This record gives sequence, structure tokens and C-alpha cells, in this order.
Amino acid sequence: MYCPVCNNKETSVVDSRPSSDGMVIRRRRECDKCHYRFSTKEETELLDLVVIKNDGRREAYMREKLEKSLRIPLTKRSFTEESFSKLIHAIERDIQKKKKRELTSKEVGELVMKHLKTFDKVAYIRFASVYRDFKDVKNFEKEVKKIS
Repeated sequence: MYCPVCNNKETSVVDSRPSSDGMVIRRRRECDKCHYRFSTKEETELLDLVVIKNDGRREAYMREKLEKSLRIPLTKRSFTEESFSKLIHAIERDIQKKKKRELTSKEVGELVMKHLKTFDKVAYIRFASVYRDFKDVKNFEKEVKKIS
């Protein structure tokens, strides 16, 4: 890890602490040359996972796409970055539990729906309206009744 101040490549870990969900480790580091202290975060990464789209295309799993697709329905909703991070980790943990190298976008979408339902019901309905492609108000009402 390079020092962000002097760019020295020799740094020492002073302290390590896992997050409350155990999915991220925060490390406090000190540069061996200039003694500047800084923090880094280490987290698990889903590698070699392919998502099969509805049209049959295959693309590598990207956490950024998941985050972006969740931030849209959460617009103007109250949540902390920490709780958002926990939501992402919970979804990714369920993806890992499947022990597959390929998942359909439908499988990923269903996992998102499962976790979003308990995270924020309004965001869940917003996501569901796009994901399930509601054609009319009756579909919308039926989904709202499911969570009421």
C-alpha cells in the first residue's frame, strides 16, 4: 500500500478492525518514511461471476451496476452509507451462497427484491415497478398489498 502523502511503498498496519457485519476490515496504516497515518478498507470481491441477461448476453458481475440500480429507487429516501453498504454485502453474500459461476439477471433481481423489501418498502415498490414491469395500477396495488 503506497502512502498517499509521500508515495512510499513501505507502510505498516497499526490496527485492524472488522465491520459490524464482518464483511469489511478497516486497517489503520502508518507510512514508514513520513509517519503519515491513513485508513484503508478491505472487502470481499465477487470474481469470475457471469450474469446472463434476459436476451442471452453474458457479462461480468459488476458491483457498481448493483449499487447504481439500488440508488435509483432509494432516491430521496433516508439511509446511511453504512446501511447501504450492508445491503450490498447481504445481497452479495446470498449470491456467493448459490456457489454458481453463472447467474441469470432474474436470479440477481430476485435477491435484490428480497433484501430491498426489508431495507426500505418504498424503494422496494419503486424497484419492483420497473423490475416486474407493471403494466397497470392493479399490478402495482397487488405488490403494495403483499408488503402491507
